[in-house]
Amino acid sequence: MTAFLKVVERLGGDFPTGAFGRTYRVWRSIADFSSVLTWDDLNTVIGRGRLEPPRLRLHRDGELIPWQRYASAVTTRRNVVWQRVQPSRLHGQLHDGASLVLDSVDELHQPAERLAQALEAVFRGRVQINAYASWTATEGFGTHWDDHDVIVVQLDGAKRWRLYGPTRINPLHRDTEAPEPPADESIEEIILGAGDMLYLPRGWWHAVAAAEGRSLHLTCGLQTTTGADLLGWLSDRLRTSETVRAHLPVFAPPQEQAAYLELLRKEVADALHDGAIGDFLTARDGIEPGRPMPSLPFLGTVPARDDVHVRLTTARAQLTDNDQGQAVLLAGGEEWTFAPSVRAVLSLLLDGSSTPLGHLAETSGLTLGQVAGLVTELVNANVAAVSEP
Repeated sequence: MTAFLKVVERLGGDFPTGAFGRTYRVWRSIADFSSVLTWDDLNTVIGRGRLEPPRLRLHRDGELIPWQRYASAVTTRRNVVWQRVQPSRLHGQLHDGASLVLDSVDELHQPAERLAQALEAVFRGRVQINAYASWTATEGFGTHWDDHDVIVVQLDGAKRWRLYGPTRINPLHRDTEAPEPPADESIEEIILGAGDMLYLPRGWWHAVAAAEGRSLHLTCGLQTTTGADLLGWLSDRLRTSETVRAHLPVFAPPQEQAAYLELLRKEVADALHDGAIGDFLTARDGIEPGRPMPSLPFLGTVPARDDVHVRLTTARAQLTDNDQGQAVLLAGGEEWTFAPSVRAVLSLLLDGSSTPLGHLAETSGLTLGQVAGLVTELVNANVAAVSEP
């Protein structure tokens, strides 16, 4: 948890207004990230999970290596076919210069999930974490660019990043044209060591390879939020307007079409008030489904036990007060209004921490049964999960 707190702290300061979305930034020895994902963790995830390509894949010199070169097809008694990794063949490919990629490791390993949630709270968007491992100076992907910003965390070894800068400002996944290739010479070369962190905006061409023997790093992909997203949200909101819902005056004379466009222009301008960006982010935070987690063995009602732990499954729940001083929670597409005394319970859960029901009851002054009832409601709405100690 200390590493995550340091990340959040260092992403403050002048970074959001100075570098975010504009240029790269490097933090040296920001934290000890070794516990987020170890080599043993990686072995366990690969060895025990049925990780179908492209979830687990190998790349070399910009090419995807066919899974048949490091895995074998297995057919179960229920006629389900899956690809079983053959360790010796996997080792051979990696020894010959392949890079290993494991997508969405935050869905497979809890410490990585916690890092993703910490970043989601900062950037107010979905974060997907991929793991990359390599052993040679051979580049896995060649010179390329990403359509989303990334935070890179070096876990072990060293990685060389050659940066070429953008050739198209803010390219999109769905764009009108593709960026031109970069110049042959890089503008910067960076060696990341264990504990270092790199931020790279979308559209920045880069090439990556292990610098000195083995390397293990995480790339945290940040959900891109653009003006197109704001306008899409605004379009949905404006469906409450009779003007927007009206038939487009296709067959009307020019003066009537102009009058309609003037009405539409005014409604759009009014909707784009100074606080529209904040409203959009709050609305999106409120519908974020989080990372669903069952609450087994507890079914139905959460028991009123002080040792049962609870945590929210989204790091972007919104807690405010209404005009009557009541606590209003917006999470997972649901909205609740609670008595003011419940605020003490909810505020302890907003950062995603796992907290015992007994501590919540003691802090808030509510009874254990009242806290268990509140938590039951949140669990049934899929925005919280409980577990035994």
